[in-house]
Amino acid sequence: MPPSRRTAFAEGAERLRAAATTEPGRLRIIGAVLALLVVAFGAVTAWQTSARSAAADDVLHRSQPLSAGAAGIYRSLADANTAASTGYLAGGQETPDSRDRYEKDISTAAAGLVTAAANAEPGSAPEATIARLNRLLPEYKGLIERARTYNRQGYPVGGAYLRYANEKMQKQMLPAAEDLYSTENRRLTGDYGDATPYPWAAIALGVLALAALGRAQHRMYRRTNRVLNHGLVAASAATAVALLWLVVGHAIARSGLDGSYEHGIRSLNVLHDARIASLKARGNENLSLVSRGAETVTVGGTSYDAYYHDFDKDMAVLGKGLTEAARLADDRAGTAPVKAAETDMAVWKRRHAAARAEDENGNYQQALDKVIGAKGATGECFDGVDRSLVRAIGREQARFRQAAGDGRDAMTGLPAGAAVLAVLGAAAAVAGIGRRLSEYR
Repeated sequence: MPPSRRTAFAEGAERLRAAATTEPGRLRIIGAVLALLVVAFGAVTAWQTSARSAAADDVLHRSQPLSAGAAGIYRSLADANTAASTGYLAGGQETPDSRDRYEKDISTAAAGLVTAAANAEPGSAPEATIARLNRLLPEYKGLIERARTYNRQGYPVGGAYLRYANEKMQKQMLPAAEDLYSTENRRLTGDYGDATPYPWAAIALGVLALAALGRAQHRMYRRTNRVLNHGLVAASAATAVALLWLVVGHAIARSGLDGSYEHGIRSLNVLHDARIASLKARGNENLSLVSRGAETVTVGGTSYDAYYHDFDKDMAVLGKGLTEAARLADDRAGTAPVKAAETDMAVWKRRHAAARAEDENGNYQQALDKVIGAKGATGECFDGVDRSLVRAIGREQARFRQAAGDGRDAMTGLPAGAAVLAVLGAAAAVAGIGRRLSEYR
């Protein structure tokens, strides 16, 4: 019976084993392994650094701006509510500035919703939240216009419409805007998580490739007594440069991105929350005069004016936020606007206490003058707090952009550069082995 024919794979394996028993065969295997290791190092480096560079770019140009935009939507809605109540208190003497502020806030919120909708994934929770806000916004505007119309005609029912509009804002619109803000913050945190981890796989392959190149050169030295093989030296140099670039570049990028979070995002989140608290406090202060005790809340068996009670809670949040913002500010330029806001807040609380005392004693007009009057009113303090917080937010935003930009720029060119160096290194390793093989011909 004739012997069975071996498969092509078996024959190839046999030839490989036979070649490995000769020095030229071993050198060919060594060259192939070295080239494969160096190319794999370059490919993994390019892949991992490309992903991190893209995530860092998203932090700078996508997720953080969207997070700031969501905070802007929340702030604009809260400020519009405050401006509407201020205008209502002024009655027929509503100033053009108050009206313009309200209209500007509504337009800003609407524009922010358009931007957010353009970046929301179809069918996602943010898309549903944005659709809900787009539906509620014209309903809110309609209630405010009815309140303004009745107020100008002297009908008390205008106050009911204003309180209804405020309820819609506080219980439906602002919670929805807060959900959107939280979602965008989670996206931002996710992008930071994608941008900052060390590329351990690429680093491990780089170290392995360098070790293999060093081992191959040591083997040649022992067999030939030649100190250097130019091809392997060039391959080692290319691999070492790529590995050093990877480690140093990523370390700088990570430092910049971590700095942008610690000294930018954290402060921005605290400052945004503080500004929103000040806006809500101002709105509740105004509405306490609009309602004239019509809305109450019972706490611990004691009845309080609902808006005064909420004002106190908002001012407590504002105070804690400013304290935290001052702690996070790491230089004088960052501390100055926060300290200015704290000073205005302290004056605001004193003036509010005086206005509340007048209101509780039945002196409505005197209380109104202390809240929206031309001089010495709480409105001046609120405006001072708001201006200081705007300055602080602008500064932290600039610091974020600088640090995040530096982090992203540290990885510029790294994916392509690592790939090119890997190709050159693999070619040099093959050439070095080929030079040794030529001696056997």
